[in-house]
Amino acid sequence: MRRLSDFRSDTVTQPTAAMKAAMLAAELGDDVLDGDPTVRALEQRVAQLLGKQAALFVPSGTMANQVALGAWTRPGDEIVLERSAHMVQWEAGAAGFNHGVQTLTLDVPDGVLTPAMLERVLRPASLHCPKDVLVCVEQSFMGSGEGPGGLVLPLERLRELHAWCRERGLHVHMDGARLMNAVVASGVAAADYGACADSVSLCLSKGLGAPVGSLIAGPFEFVERGKLVRKRLGGWMRQCGILAAAGLHALEHHVARLEQDHALARRLAESLHGLPGLVCPPASVRTNIAMVQMRHPRHTPASLCAALKERGVLVLPMTASSLRFVTHMDVGDADVGRLASACRELLG
Repeated sequence: MRRLSDFRSDTVTQPTAAMKAAMLAAELGDDVLDGDPTVRALEQRVAQLLGKQAALFVPSGTMANQVALGAWTRPGDEIVLERSAHMVQWEAGAAGFNHGVQTLTLDVPDGVLTPAMLERVLRPASLHCPKDVLVCVEQSFMGSGEGPGGLVLPLERLRELHAWCRERGLHVHMDGARLMNAVVASGVAAADYGACADSVSLCLSKGLGAPVGSLIAGPFEFVERGKLVRKRLGGWMRQCGILAAAGLHALEHHVARLEQDHALARRLAESLHGLPGLVCPPASVRTNIAMVQMRHPRHTPASLCAALKERGVLVLPMTASSLRFVTHMDVGDADVGRLASACRELLG
């Protein structure tokens, strides 16, 4: 069977042999009844990593964000976030469906919400208005597809936002699905980013290469409320230490290597930028996501993706005029070469 070069997402990674060995060796327990020791070790590790009091293991990044919403809000409340954020664009309307909250979205291409922006849109304290309770940010910020993806939100801007929100009684949640990519790209410690939010999610099954799992971290009271929300969402798992062991292994062995993914994404951009109809300035690539803008007389993003698939290369069309390429531990220079060769053939 022909090996595919898969740039659709960093979620397609397969566990390494060492990770599988760690999973098989994990000490297990019933996490619902008595607690799973490996899960507890992972939760403590992530809480320490993010500078939080506690953390909670959940099956997915979407559930981590939904647990945060359920813990911070009540039905009828309002949350504020960027219009293309994962929590509003890629979670199937879960905020309203699960928690009865209203979303107020802003168009912010670089993902950095500012106090000035919020001053203009937050509701007055009135019986007739929804109560604004939560501001959500995304680190790294994938973007809408119309500009660069995988952007790293500056630490000082996040600090400024959090301080402003705290003064007004607003909580801040950070969707940190690819937080460790931002950490490696910027050199800023995860706990420093974590200090800019009241709760932080962290995904293990993207660039870190674990097969399953995310965590949500915050104050003790928040995590206790989160356990109830997780139960309601069906996120309790039994002998899930076998999954937590993969996460512990990933945090120990797969963080530093994320820089290889970032470098590969820049090389990918270099190989595609300037081909007929493609624009992806390498300098705009900060992490492992390269967003390519496309204007071609014969191809659309969807048709190019279909043609690339026939040549063994998998890519996602992001919008009607852009494609998203994500690098990860299961692609390398040979895959980028294969992609570039196929694009040159197809685009002329």
